[in-house]
Amino acid sequence: MDHHHHHHLHLVATIFSFFFITSQSSSIYDALSSNGLPIGLLPKGITNYTIDPSTNRFEVHLNSSCDTKFETSVRFDWNFAGVLSYGKISNLSGIAAQDLFLWFPVKAIHVDVPTSGIIYFDVGVVFKQFALSSFEIPKDCTAFDVDGLGSEVVVLKDRSGRIQQPGEGDGQKADA
Repeated sequence: MDHHHHHHLHLVATIFSFFFITSQSSSIYDALSSNGLPIGLLPKGITNYTIDPSTNRFEVHLNSSCDTKFETSVRFDWNFAGVLSYGKISNLSGIAAQDLFLWFPVKAIHVDVPTSGIIYFDVGVVFKQFALSSFEIPKDCTAFDVDGLGSEVVVLKDRSGRIQQPGEGDGQKADA
C-alpha cells in the first residue's frame, strides 16, 4: 500500500511537470502565472528567453537595458535571470529597484500564498512591499543610455560596452 501510494504521487508529479514544461514553451508570462506570480513583473514584449525545466532557472534577453515605473522605478538589465518557484523568484540578477534616488539590486521577489495582495522585493537591506495590483499587466520599458548614467548604475553594465540607442520615437518622454 505504501509503495503504491508513493507510485501514485510520483505519477502526479510527472503529470504536473509535463504540464509545467508545455506551458513554459508558450511564454515567460505563462511561466510566471503558473507559478502564482503576476505577469506585470516583467516588461512587455519579451520573446527572447530560456527556461531550464530541470532547475526552473530562466534568462531573459532584452534589446537594451530599460526602466519601467510601478510604485517605484525598476530597471532591467539587457539580460537578467532568476530561478522560478511557486510564489517566488530567487537568485535574481540584472534587476534593480530605486529607493530614495539610490538603486538597489533586487535579489528575490515573492508573494504570500495564499495571496495577501502584497508583493515583496528583497533588496538585501529590507523587503520593499508593493501592491500586487500594480503588477497585473506588463508595462512598457524605456531604453536608457548606460553610458550617460555615471556611477549610479554600477549594478547594471552592458557587458558588450556599446552605447544603447534609445528605442523608436523619442523614447525620452518627460513625465508630466
